[in-house]
Amino acid sequence: MEKTMSVEEKIRRAEEIYMRRKGQNIELSRDKNNQINTQKKDIKLLKKMIIQIIICLLIYGIIYMIQNSQTIFSEQFINKTKEILSYDTNFVEIYENIKNGIITFNNNLQQKEKTNETQEENKEQEPQIDSEKAIGGAVEEQEEQGEDAKEETQEEQDIKNIKNTTTFIKPVEGTITSIFGYRDTATGSVPKNHTGTDIATNLGTKIKSATDGEVVLASEEGDYGKHLKIQIGEVSIIYAHCNNLYVKQGDKIKQGQEIAEVGSTGNSTGPHLHFEIRYQERIIDPQKILEL
Repeated sequence: MEKTMSVEEKIRRAEEIYMRRKGQNIELSRDKNNQINTQKKDIKLLKKMIIQIIICLLIYGIIYMIQNSQTIFSEQFINKTKEILSYDTNFVEIYENIKNGIITFNNNLQQKEKTNETQEENKEQEPQIDSEKAIGGAVEEQEEQGEDAKEETQEEQDIKNIKNTTTFIKPVEGTITSIFGYRDTATGSVPKNHTGTDIATNLGTKIKSATDGEVVLASEEGDYGKHLKIQIGEVSIIYAHCNNLYVKQGDKIKQGQEIAEVGSTGNSTGPHLHFEIRYQERIIDPQKILEL
């Protein structure tokens, strides 16, 4: 026979049930708030990582420009910039790719919220910890890459590649009258940013090829006057202001072969050889490749 409950007992039982359910609702609300805070923290960490990456790239760009201030505004650099600007850039496609990436990121974030809502009883914080470690590791790796890039400039890499692939000899004996880089010239017609090394000697002195290679240019036009451009792999050598050229375009050249005579043609102030070295059309200081 069932026990009859008094009114006081029924009220007390109802209060217990109410308090128990209220406690459960509070716990569920607390879990949901924790999930939202976790998502906000993930977004803040992602923004922090992106900002750190941008700062590293800016620092590298500034250091690169400082170290290459002598050549950053050279004629070759300006021509290369014009060539890049002439490309037909599809900004609409770039915008669509960025927009799709943002939409995908938001969809993933919403999917994560739904997954968290269905796992209300799971209170473990391990995914958050792993995410923080992953972001921290990515930032540290980016910083290490930035430090490695600072240690070796583009010019240093080019010099290393040239020395590893090509051997040189002196093209002519003489006195160096103008070195590579910026120079304070007496006449306005002579460029201040010197792209090679000038070796002064007697008019008509034989010029020897510093390397093997192929004559890709034999010309008498421009400020270089009579000049040759000999290519070997990704390295090209220019011999300018010559008096006479002994070879023509398409000729195969051996190291030490006589290819021209020292002269003073083109934009020149006296008999000398303008000796210039390039790697992938980037100018390099010849005195960092061989002793002249």
